[in-house]
Formats: sequence, structure tokens, C-alpha cells
Amino acid sequence: MNSEKNTFEQKGKIDRLITVVPLAVIILIAALLLRFPNASMKVVDTLWYVFVNKLGFFYMLLGLGLVFTAIGLAFSKYGSIKLGGGNKPRYSDFEWGSMIFTSTMAADILYWSLIEWAYYFNESPFGMTGLSLAEKQDWASAYPLFHWGITPWAFYIVPAIAFGYMLHVRGRTKQKLSESCRPIFGNKIDGFPGKLIDVFSVVGLLAGTATTFSLATPLLSSAVSHLFGIPESKFLTLGILLIIAAVYTAAVLLGIKGISQLAKISVISFSVLLISVFVASPKMYIIESSISGLGKVLQNFFSMSTWMDPLRISGTEGSGFPQNWTIFYWAYWIAWFVATPFFIGTISEGRTIKNTVIGGLLCGIAGTYCSFMILGNYGLHLQVHEIYNAADALQNAAPADVIINILKTIPYSKLIFGILIITMIAFYSSTFDAITLVIASYSQTDLAKNAEPKKGLRAFWAIVFIVLPAALILVGTDLNQLQSLSIIAAFPLGIIIILIVVSLFKDLKQAAPTER
Repeated sequence: MNSEKNTFEQKGKIDRLITVVPLAVIILIAALLLRFPNASMKVVDTLWYVFVNKLGFFYMLLGLGLVFTAIGLAFSKYGSIKLGGGNKPRYSDFEWGSMIFTSTMAADILYWSLIEWAYYFNESPFGMTGLSLAEKQDWASAYPLFHWGITPWAFYIVPAIAFGYMLHVRGRTKQKLSESCRPIFGNKIDGFPGKLIDVFSVVGLLAGTATTFSLATPLLSSAVSHLFGIPESKFLTLGILLIIAAVYTAAVLLGIKGISQLAKISVISFSVLLISVFVASPKMYIIESSISGLGKVLQNFFSMSTWMDPLRISGTEGSGFPQNWTIFYWAYWIAWFVATPFFIGTISEGRTIKNTVIGGLLCGIAGTYCSFMILGNYGLHLQVHEIYNAADALQNAAPADVIINILKTIPYSKLIFGILIITMIAFYSSTFDAITLVIASYSQTDLAKNAEPKKGLRAFWAIVFIVLPAALILVGTDLNQLQSLSIIAAFPLGIIIILIVVSLFKDLKQAAPTER
């Protein structure tokens, strides 16, 4: 691989606007959170009301629209277009699939796999009441698969095609979101519109991804505390955050080669964790509940994708379930689209559009579904068989503590905690080294083909990524506030996604016959 020979010229100058403005905004937000925590969170709550109750339909329609777009692209006349490269893809299928999965799904996949079902167990989807135990079980198993299925991956794969086409076919050297909108704006994209898109993109990514660290790092802290007997505290959590930052900084300084190796470690440790839990689990229950949950999603996909719960507006009926969960998740994936699709597009050189869409969806969904089917349904088994009532425990206990209690029921729980710690650190590092590499590319005016950004910029952004999560951990934000932060950050990014998709189709229509 050419990028691994370290022979490229890093010719781009630093784009100071894209580097300095997002940093200043994030430092300001972090300072306000630390200085005025209550007032800051009230502002967040107010903005949440506007974006969810007034504009929530935007997130829902965008998610469904991207699913149609992804499938349409794969099987359209454009599906055979090759994203540059020689006779074969730049990376093997295993390397490519591993990097796609680990660059996108940080350690929060382990957090949510173990606990998400418990939030849904006592809910009333589609306004249904008086659900039987079997119905509760099926919906609790199905909704996590829906929230981590084809729609989230469509948020990544469609922009990844746009970025891959831009980089490998059109040969553009400005590795920024704004550049992918050039077919619409023309040379105007070099001015104010382009700067606005890029600044919003980087700020949105930094704000949105802060949710990942802030949610899952306390679980990692609890696991370390339980395994080694270290008292739990915010300082332990911050210490772990710094260790993760050190690992992914080291990997990103090695470039794509370091990221590829860390991705392999992540996949191996993740597989060992799933196999270890599955061996100790009631296997037939796991298998059958997984099939039931998957069937529920297939039968109700369009209903789940369009249910808005309008009765909640009157305040007399309705649960607000889609606002609290589906819209949150769609916003969560939108916030990540700034970096991960760029990375996927970069490593997909040599593959056709159809291969990238279908392969990317299959690799992503296979990984997330294995996690939720095994880890999630293990906890669900404890719930329905009255071994441990996690759904009720969540009312009074921290989610990390509930997860620890679930894992304690496994006979060799100490071993599981050790594997969980290694896997979470590997996942965190593999994801954030990939997005750090991409954002560092944003900070240069242009890069030669297959070149990697300056090491100083990589180290700079590696540090910036932990500023806001550290502030949120110190303030002690709850789940609702973190959900709100993602939803607010994602709205302008959703508009940018639409611009990128329109630009992609405009660019594809002008494709030369040799590209097909």
C-alpha cells in the first residue's frame, strides 16, 4: 500500500480558519459548561424542545430517504462505476470490513448492546398498552436492531460514495465536506459557503461525538474499578479518557497502517468477548429471541421509520418514544457522518459503488447485530426469567452499575470484565484515530493523492477531541442532556448531507463513459 511507504509529499498548508474556529467554539462550550453548568443545560433543554418537537420529522425523513438512496445507488446504472484504483481494491475484504466497522462503531456499541433493551422493555411502542411478556420481549429485542441497522449505515455509506468518487475518480485534493458540494456551488464553494459548511461540520462532529465518550467511558471506569478494586470517581474516568487518547494518538501518528492494525485488534477482542458471553448464555434463547427480533424489524421497518407519536403534542396521550430514541439515534449518526464516511470513502479505492454500498452495509450490520443479539439478549434473558430486573433497576441506578450487575451473573465474570476493558479501549482508539486522521486532513488546504496530513495536526486534533467529553464528565450530564446535545449538533449537518447527495448525483450524471 502506497500510503504505508511514507513517501508522500504533505504539500498542504494549514487551513487556519477550519483549525482555529472549531477549537475556539469547543473551548467556549466547555468553559460555559464548567462555569455555568445549570444555566448551560437549561439552554440545551430549550434547544432540544425546538429541534425535536418542531423539527423532528426532518431527521426521520432524512434517515428513510438515505436508505432508499443507498439501495438505489447500488442497483442503478452508476453501481458499476469504480472508485479509482488499479485492478484490485487497495485493501483486502477483511482489512476493509474491519476498518469500516471499527472506524464507525466506537465503544458505545458495547454500552448500548448491554443496556438499550432495558430502556425499551417497559415502553409502549406505537401507543400499544397492556403488552404481554412475550410482546415486551420481542419489541425490546427488535428496537435496538432497528436503531443500529440499515438506516444508521445508510447515513455513512451514501456520503462515503460521494467522498470516494470525489477523491478517487475526480481526483480532488481538498479533503473537506465543502469540496463534495462543488457540483452545486461551483467555484463559490472556495468562498464563504464552503467555509461555513466546513466550520459547521467540524464543530458538529466535535459536539456530537462528545456523547460517545461521555456515555460509555463511565462503564469502562466501572469495569476497571470492579476488576482492580480502584475506588470509582470522576478522576478515574478522566484518567481512562487520557489513556484512550494516548492510544489513539499513537495509532493515528502511524497513519493508515497503525489504524489498520488497531482495527484488527478491535475485531479480534470484540469477537472473543461475544464468543465468551455466548458460551455462558442460554444459547437457544439467544438464537430464538434474535430471530424473533429480526423478524419484528423486517415486518415493521417502515412503521418504525415513520412513527412520530403525534398524540404527545396534546400532552394527554403519547409517550414521546420516537423523539427520545429514534430521533436521538438518527441525530447521533448524522453527527458522525462528518468524518467516518470520509474515511470509508478513502479506504474504498478500487471498489465499485455497488460493492462499496452492499459490502459496507453487510460488514456494518453484521457487526452491530452480533453485538446486540448476544450481549443484549443475554440481559433480556435475565429480565424475562426474573434473574435480574435491569429495566426496573435503571429507575434508580446508574446505567454503568446496571451493566456491571448483568455481567456479574456470568460464571467467569472477572475474565469478561478484562476482555470488556480491552475491547472498549481498542474500539475507542480505532474509531477516534480514524476520525482524527480525517479532521487533520480538513485542516490542510489540500493533499496529494493518498497523502496523509501532517503529524502535528493529527496530534493536535487528538487532544481537541477529549476537551468537551472531559467537561461533560466533570459536570455530570445525564442521558437526556447528552441526547439533546447530539440532536442540536446534527441539524445543520443533516442539511449538509442533502447538499452532498444532490451534488453526488449531479456529478455522476456528468460521468465519462470510461468511469462506468
